[in-house]
Amino acid sequence: MLSAITVDIGTTSVKLCVFDDEARLLASARQPTPVHRDEWAEIYDIEGLTELITGFIGGLEAWQRALVKRIAITGVGESGGLVLPDLRLASPMILWHDHRGARYFSVLTPEQRARIYEVTGLPVNANYGLSKVAWALDSAGGNAPGAVWLNIAEYVAGLMTGERYAEHTLASRTLALDLTTREWSGEVCGFVGIDPAVFPMLRSARDGVAVTTAFAHSTGLSADVLVHVAGHDHMVGGVGADLRDGDLLNSTGTTEGLLFTSSSPHLSPDARRAKLANGIACGGEGYTLFASIPTGGSAFATLQSILGLDGEQLTGQIDLLHQKYLSGDIDITRTPLVLPQFRGAPPPTKNAAARGIITGLRTDTELSEVIFGAFLGMVLQYRDVLDLFPTTARQVKVIGPASKNPLWLQLKADLLATPLSVSAFPEVVSRGAQALASAARADWVQTAPFDVHPDAERSARLEAWFDGVRRQWEYVKGFPA
Repeated sequence: MLSAITVDIGTTSVKLCVFDDEARLLASARQPTPVHRDEWAEIYDIEGLTELITGFIGGLEAWQRALVKRIAITGVGESGGLVLPDLRLASPMILWHDHRGARYFSVLTPEQRARIYEVTGLPVNANYGLSKVAWALDSAGGNAPGAVWLNIAEYVAGLMTGERYAEHTLASRTLALDLTTREWSGEVCGFVGIDPAVFPMLRSARDGVAVTTAFAHSTGLSADVLVHVAGHDHMVGGVGADLRDGDLLNSTGTTEGLLFTSSSPHLSPDARRAKLANGIACGGEGYTLFASIPTGGSAFATLQSILGLDGEQLTGQIDLLHQKYLSGDIDITRTPLVLPQFRGAPPPTKNAAARGIITGLRTDTELSEVIFGAFLGMVLQYRDVLDLFPTTARQVKVIGPASKNPLWLQLKADLLATPLSVSAFPEVVSRGAQALASAARADWVQTAPFDVHPDAERSARLEAWFDGVRRQWEYVKGFPA
């Protein structure tokens, strides 16, 4: 490995790390993702973000900065903005879940939607960059000469290097990249009336660009440090987890991601109906098949808000429920059925307007039973999405905040009747970014994984309970948004 600073720009937080050449974590920080509002929604606060990054670098010990050979940047896949040749913004830097460009997709015919999936491997959805590009170009009018669309990670890299380019995994989340030719699709761009020239040249995550003299001077880094756009956070997490063919990555952040790698894309009508998202793997070789569940680790904050608990109280409830669950002291028949669509519906519905539902409440329902039902509902939703994939998992590797939630993990292992290998290391995505920038392979063993095994008796009890609520589950999933 090469010593590296990693920057992981997430939905709710920015994670900054320094790793040495043996992939040991020397320093880290986590700060809320800087945002502010425009007339539509929250957008990235670029000044706040750059100050956060340069402040972290400047706050390192001199010997730590002297070690750094690479900066590797990763981020959420569908964010972005128009960037002028001098790196000024010609549009807001838009968040991934922003639907301000949805109207540009409303005129697409069923045939065009099917064709877009055949070309890009993505279902038509306003989360993806193409609709945001169309909106940004219309909003900018004639004030965007020479502007190109960059993801937030690509833009931060541009501020460090002075260059504008796209990385393969992020490009494959724009809804504008032809997966087969690995070039921007004039045909798909034409469906929304834009010129594919608005998208920049592509560069592999393994190809770095030198920092500018000004950036090196302002941060105290060496002028020979190279910057790498490592790619889409979930895919980079797969690199950090040393994902192999047959492995399933269960990436648990604000959302919950399910990711397989493959040697070819899955572009069949069945995959399109399931709204599975194809992509290009990190480094530009191979493919990924991905689905995102909008409610992942964010459920923790939602439960705190709904139930009036602070983080420590909710953690205590979860730990107690886990102990009671293992000892068989939970009457599962009393559990409310929770559809945890607190942030929208996952595939195959993929509806951002969908909302959660709780059914089966009684006059004597207890707070702990609602918490148990919420995590059980999350696992039911996870299983539904997993069943959409054409691939069976040989091994499930879990990364992210779920590693600290024993109840969530055990329910998942039991309901799936599948063992889990769970990383205890909190920054697997960052370690994957370092590996890409080092042209090296990450080692799953270095993430301190531990196993969570299913129990046949508990699995049978969960299935018996689900058989009794199956019709209700299917009904609430179809409830109008």
